[in-house]
Amino acid sequence: AALFVVVMLVVGRRVLPWAMGQVARTGSRELFTLFVLAAAVGVAYGASEIFHVSFALGAFFAGMVMQESRYAHRAATDSLPLQDAFSVLFFVSVGMMLDWHVFLQHPIEITLVVLIIIICKTVNSKSINVIIKIGTVVTIARWPLETAFTVGACNGQIGEFSYILAAQGIALHLVDSSVMSIIVAASIITIAFNPVLFEAAPKM
Repeated sequence: AALFVVVMLVVGRRVLPWAMGQVARTGSRELFTLFVLAAAVGVAYGASEIFHVSFALGAFFAGMVMQESRYAHRAATDSLPLQDAFSVLFFVSVGMMLDWHVFLQHPIEITLVVLIIIICKTVNSKSINVIIKIGTVVTIARWPLETAFTVGACNGQIGEFSYILAAQGIALHLVDSSVMSIIVAASIITIAFNPVLFEAAPKM
């Protein structure tokens, strides 16, 4: 896993953005979109087969590396229809992963995880540190304070990367398999609660 990270950060950061630039110069939007998808899937597959890390983690690093290209915005724009389709599949798959019995079996654990996500991620990492970190950036950039709280609200939920980490922990026998059910339940609650945080940000 460490070797894969090194390869992606040292080699991938140079090769993938350069290749994106070469494909972009052809002027073909279809070819560019196809390359972005092929690169993401190719890196993910290579990570799984060669380095024996999860397919999802490989795709995550591929996206992170391609984000550093100056064509990253174009890649995101061209793949918007696919993003919408995958977003729908993501929420459907999360719903299918949920075992509603977990709310009856582990109500305290779910409540604690939800509080950790909302309080620690939203308040601790963003709102309280608004004076120290985010607040400094906001002040220098002359952005309104509302921006800092909106950034905090963005962090008031967990998503697909949390499932990757949980699955990795289960595979390494660091946590019990029931942890995934708790995390899925907590993520659904925080996703549902997130609009409330956005609504409260301007008032705060």
